[in-house]
Amino acid sequence: MSHSQPPIHVIGAGLAGTEAAWQIAQAGIPVILHEMRPVRPSPAHHTEHFAELVCSNSFGAMAADRASGLIHAELRQLGSIVIAQADEHSVPAGGALAVDRALFSQRLTETVCVHPRIELRREEVHTIPADGIVVLTTGPLTSPDLAASLQAFTGQDYCSFFDAASPIVVGESINQDIAFMASRYDRGEAAYLNCPLNPQQYQAFWQALQTAEQAELKDFELETAKFFEGCLPIEEQARRGVETMRYGPLKPVGLFDARLGDFRAPENKTKKPYAVVQLRQEDRAGQLWNMVGFQTNLRWGEQKRIFRMIPGLENAEFVRMGVMHRNTFINAPELLDATLQFRQRPTLLAAGQLIGTEGYTAATAGGWLAGTNAARLALGLPPVTLPPTLMSGALFAFISTAEPKHFQPMPPNFGIIPALPQKVRNKQERYGQYRDRALTDLKTWQASLKTPAIAV
Repeated sequence: MSHSQPPIHVIGAGLAGTEAAWQIAQAGIPVILHEMRPVRPSPAHHTEHFAELVCSNSFGAMAADRASGLIHAELRQLGSIVIAQADEHSVPAGGALAVDRALFSQRLTETVCVHPRIELRREEVHTIPADGIVVLTTGPLTSPDLAASLQAFTGQDYCSFFDAASPIVVGESINQDIAFMASRYDRGEAAYLNCPLNPQQYQAFWQALQTAEQAELKDFELETAKFFEGCLPIEEQARRGVETMRYGPLKPVGLFDARLGDFRAPENKTKKPYAVVQLRQEDRAGQLWNMVGFQTNLRWGEQKRIFRMIPGLENAEFVRMGVMHRNTFINAPELLDATLQFRQRPTLLAAGQLIGTEGYTAATAGGWLAGTNAARLALGLPPVTLPPTLMSGALFAFISTAEPKHFQPMPPNFGIIPALPQKVRNKQERYGQYRDRALTDLKTWQASLKTPAIAV
């Protein structure tokens, strides 16, 4: 790489690392992007492509008056490569931004690899580079050697929680005489397949989950880890009570089978199922469907037996079974500033799930900020913090100032956004005002920077 400017090292080519490398390169700074796959595989990934989506193919709600949707809008305004590719390779998912998982990762990898200022090195990094500007985006499955190096640097153990991925089903194997297409409250295009359960079917399914055999977690210390509440295994939800799933991923609210007539008609409003299992389109062709909310650690044979009890999935063909793995993250409030720099070494930055943000959009936003600030440091400019009225800005303010003793991964949510000047009781109106304020403040903030070319 023949540049007078020393290269910035980005370690890990997930969502955060890919975004960080792109923003650095776009600012005119050379980047060395390190990715250990396929030299060293991870327990959760299946390909060598960048930003491989493991748990789900959905980036969350698209509407900007929703938490994830607001980050989408912020990232579009900031010139995110990840969100641009997600938009380009989106698949129908009602009101959510879901992507063709394989095509998204493949095309994003191709786009980043041809950038003239990005050098890819397929290698495992064993220790944090001692010199220069470095961005750590190794995610929750950081390799043991690098994790030990990070632990030695911070003087802290990792925090841990267990994460799980949902099974994927072949579309042709779903009985669509039973399953029906609909989106909740008829919002957007009908993009979910819904398998309805009556009370007897639900009760039998719940009871089967109670006694199902779980996979052995050979390399994980389950007794010292926590489940992340936003990604609970379906069997764990079942253990919490007979109604827990009906108020979670199997909630029937707002879902009606159009084959029974117009649900808006008064005589049809009661024609809703007792519980519903939703499947979201996984690829553009609609050949693969993801079981929404069915993260699980059941043995694969048990998954097939019990999930085929769901009406419409009697003959389901699974192309991926649910899997579970331990995620690790640093205690960000004790270590990071809202610029995503380590306090004890400002030339070392981090982003993604490693810092305790949860979700694809949050990882992408962290990559954008860490990459932008790494580039600014290289150019002798002061790092920036995002306005706290932005969803992304509020998230990074939270993870850098939360109570360290009880710190757990935080997804985007309106609970961390600063209050409006005047109280708004109507939730939809309040979220709309949060959206309008965030996007206005972002535009003002961008205009106020003296070097907008490297900040947008």
